[in-house]
Amino acid sequence: MEYENLVCERDGAVLTVRLNRPAKMNSLSRALLRDLRECAEALQAEKAIRAVLLTGAGRGFCAGADLTDPDEPPRPGESLGQWVAARMRGYFHPVAELWSRLPMPLVVAVNGIAAGAGVSLALLGDVTIAARSASFAVLFTPKLGLAPDMGATHLLPARIGVARARYLALTGRPVAAEEAVRIGLIAECVDDTVLEARGHELAHELAMGPTRAQLALRELLDHGASRALGEQLEREAVAQQALGDTRDFLEGISAFRAKRAPRFEGA
Repeated sequence: MEYENLVCERDGAVLTVRLNRPAKMNSLSRALLRDLRECAEALQAEKAIRAVLLTGAGRGFCAGADLTDPDEPPRPGESLGQWVAARMRGYFHPVAELWSRLPMPLVVAVNGIAAGAGVSLALLGDVTIAARSASFAVLFTPKLGLAPDMGATHLLPARIGVARARYLALTGRPVAAEEAVRIGLIAECVDDTVLEARGHELAHELAMGPTRAQLALRELLDHGASRALGEQLEREAVAQQALGDTRDFLEGISAFRAKRAPRFEGA
């Protein structure tokens, strides 16, 4: 898997994907967004990779959209707003959709700043951790006069509630990594020197897990709060029926009875 703006490294069942525009703080150019889309598309059919670690090269994770990226001007009769929306649908939305539903768990390790759409990208992880020096800033509204996008209006309130999400989006106030853990924005904050090692540790741990159950868990948690209790109970039953017929469930039962660690295959 070779890309112009990504570095991909495989270690067993774990693939590390590194945003690689350090001179631009890994800001999201159209070329980087295309690489992210193609990488996620390639992972949809990948069987040997059972967890992905996403991080950034250099001093920052992702500074958001690259507003200096050369682009074609609006077409005759197309308003600037229509032009912006077309770019969102053509470049940003596919990345958010594909990376949010990878067929394996996604760990995101945030090094340095995550701003604007970089926050959205960070929160697409099933598990998001950050270096102690990292920070998160939702800058769309106070800096650009736009609403948050790339899924931020879904991802932020799902993690920290509507009140905090509205405050951070309205003010653009940066949130340091330790506070991000405290308010539930991310899972862990670690020393900068061990961020990548901790990310690899988590990714390898998840790669050893029951993949189909992990993906079912993702779906149930992503939509559980928006469903009525009765509907969610039925969704749980449907998920358990499917998972109950997997080899991993049989292995889990066998390991439990034998008082040993399970050896899941992801099937």
